[in-house]
Parts: sequence; C-alpha cells; structure tokens
Amino acid sequence: MDKRPRPLIAVVDDEESVRLALGRLLRAFSYEVEVFAGGHEFLRSLKTRRPNCVVLDYQMPDMTGRDVQRALSLAKEHLPVIIVTAYDQPALREKCLADGATAYLAKPLRREQLIAAIDAALGPNPAD
Repeated sequence: MDKRPRPLIAVVDDEESVRLALGRLLRAFSYEVEVFAGGHEFLRSLKTRRPNCVVLDYQMPDMTGRDVQRALSLAKEHLPVIIVTAYDQPALREKCLADGATAYLAKPLRREQLIAAIDAALGPNPAD
C-alpha cells in the first residue's frame, strides 16, 4: 500500500456551494483539500500550511484570482495555480497564463477537465 501523503489542494472561491462541491469532488479523487472563502484568508494560511496546488476563482470580492496569483509571485511562493472563472474572456485567459497559471478553466467545470489540470499541475511526484 502506498504510504505517500495525499497532495493538498487549496480551493479558493467566495461561493460556499462551489467550495463544498469542489471539496467533495477532490476528496473523492483522493486529494486532501482545504477551502477558503477569499484570497486574503488563503494567503494568511500559507504561514502554517502550504498546498501542492491552488484552484483559484477569478471573480471574488476581496481580491481577484489574478491579485492572489500576483501576491504569490511577489512572495516567491511557487505554487501551481489553476484559475477558474464564470467569465471566460480570451484576454484574461492570456494574462493569467502569462502570469504563470498552469490552467485557466471556465465554469461550469467538467470533472475530468479539472482533475486532468490538477494532475498536470502536480507533475509526477505530487506530494514530494
């Protein structure tokens, strides 16, 4: 039996129903999950626990996903970031990917698409 720790995925979304749904989905795929209602809350959590990947809503009231992505970059936190948005715009997609997002996915999310994006972001040894 594999004793490696499960990868920790942070889900940052201001909508509680989305946080709950994504948390259930990711746990079903054997990920450990922490959920956050906003960017500031997530960034504060990095002082005590670092996820292997971040699923980050773009449109949030306290900070946009791109604001959080920039804060991670400025803090030299090299975390894989997957941006999810209900407002899919080609220019925004290009900016987020140019800023280092590993994926940019439009809501409603397809389960297979999200899991594939997370697996690609984590690489071959995700919990190392």
